[in-house]
Amino acid sequence: MIRAVLFDLDGVLTDTERLHWGAYRQVLLELGVDMGIEEYRRWFIARGIGPEYTCRTYRLPVSPDELRALKAPVYRTLLEAGVRPMPGAREALARLAPTHELAIATNTARVEVDLIVAQLGLGGFLRTTITREDYVRAKPAPDAYLAAAAALGLRPSECAVVEDTERGAAAALAARIPVIAVPNDLTFDNDFTHCVRRLGSLDELTAELLDRLG
Repeated sequence: MIRAVLFDLDGVLTDTERLHWGAYRQVLLELGVDMGIEEYRRWFIARGIGPEYTCRTYRLPVSPDELRALKAPVYRTLLEAGVRPMPGAREALARLAPTHELAIATNTARVEVDLIVAQLGLGGFLRTTITREDYVRAKPAPDAYLAAAAALGLRPSECAVVEDTERGAAAALAARIPVIAVPNDLTFDNDFTHCVRRLGSLDELTAELLDRLG
């Protein structure tokens, strides 16, 4: 039986991927690089090695970790200006909260997650939020989802994960958790072969669908 749903944040619950891109783009422009959304989505979203790729490809005078550090305050400023939920996100949480434990498991830092959750008023639906500070290895390693299951006191087999990227799906699969893929316009061509379902939107995510997975 599926007793909990573990949600990725960026691109699943919140429309923040373009804010990430905007923050990196602003920093990179100052370093002489103009990165378009197509290049960004392939290396930062799908592969998760964007800073490493960018520093190597453009021979930047900073390290990947320094690039991340330069981007962080710019991203936070964009978040403070306003965040939008993904279509159907709040409704999906409200629909599932009476029957399932709900959690976020993300590679995003806690200060940013707390800001987003507060802005969108999602906290009341969530039992826990697992952020980058709460585990050792980032996705596609399984650590985030294993930490979320443990925080809920559940076995991985009692959970389902909702992801929008191949990298995130790989993390859940490595944790032996079934994955429901809900790709968006930036991740539509990722490989979701091993996911148990691929949905067109969060509107299709229901307790009845989760019961069929169990």
